[in-house]
Amino acid sequence: MPENRYDTPGAAATTPRPGQERYTAPFDEGGLGAVDAVRTDEAPTSLWRDSWHQMRSRPLFWVAGVIIVVVVLVAAFPSWFTSLDPRLDCNLSQALGGPEAGHPFGFDRQGCDIYTRTIYGARASVVVGVLTTLMVVVIGTTMGSIAGYYGKWFDTILSRTTDIFFAIPLVLGAIVIMSLSQNRTAFTVAFVLAVFGWPQIARITRGTVLSVKNNEYVTAAKSLGMGKGRILLQHVLPNSAAPIIVYATVALGQFIVAEATLSFLGIGLPPSTVSWGGDISAAQSAIRTAPEILLYPAAGLAITVLGFMMMGDVVRDALDPKARKR
Repeated sequence: MPENRYDTPGAAATTPRPGQERYTAPFDEGGLGAVDAVRTDEAPTSLWRDSWHQMRSRPLFWVAGVIIVVVVLVAAFPSWFTSLDPRLDCNLSQALGGPEAGHPFGFDRQGCDIYTRTIYGARASVVVGVLTTLMVVVIGTTMGSIAGYYGKWFDTILSRTTDIFFAIPLVLGAIVIMSLSQNRTAFTVAFVLAVFGWPQIARITRGTVLSVKNNEYVTAAKSLGMGKGRILLQHVLPNSAAPIIVYATVALGQFIVAEATLSFLGIGLPPSTVSWGGDISAAQSAIRTAPEILLYPAAGLAITVLGFMMMGDVVRDALDPKARKR
């Protein structure tokens, strides 16, 4: 009778029938060890890690990133890109003059270099956009997280308050307030826009907090005796940050447009401040004879907003679990 082979550890010994050969495959012959193997030397994956990997694999992310970096550098260090002063280096004898050496965009009606004013106009728009976004995120996140986590009467008050502000369009409300303001600075414009812009992010935060506060890790934190405020700051808000980041990225471009609209109407930043909206407004009278005066600041505004909008789309696709492709 052939010898029985039991290569599998722990296999039960059975007596084969007369004339029957028994064979047991080795444990690793089926490849189960490789299938069930777990890599212990790799870092654990997370939403932020996967999102970053997905974003950097998209060409749109790099295009939007280059636009945003260039705009930020122009706004922060305009003297790196031009040596002229947009308000002082003007000559009426060159009014509406065409491009020449050192002045690639030509001159406006006051004889000022259009290229220089386009470069310096980025600062006002970006500063107002960033300040407004920061204020909106702080106010909206605070109100929405408290309402969503604690609920009860505070949630009711917030819901009714946001309904009132949603009935007032952002630009219309800002026009009414700015027309009454005597001190029109970048901070004033940002504050007015934030007053009418926070309800949207407050509702987004409230809805996200409502879906997160009942998760298992929040229940575990409660069972360990952790206070509500600590749970909100350490567990609920960090796991609710994805939609807030997405909205802030897109809203920044919207607030830049809102500032340009107010400056175009003459109730935003004062004329002494160089801004794209103010230059677009001043170029209306010469749009038929010298359209480039309007073209260049409008192009700077459009490219900047496009960069932030594209980045917002990329971030949304990466952080939104429903939009992500597995």
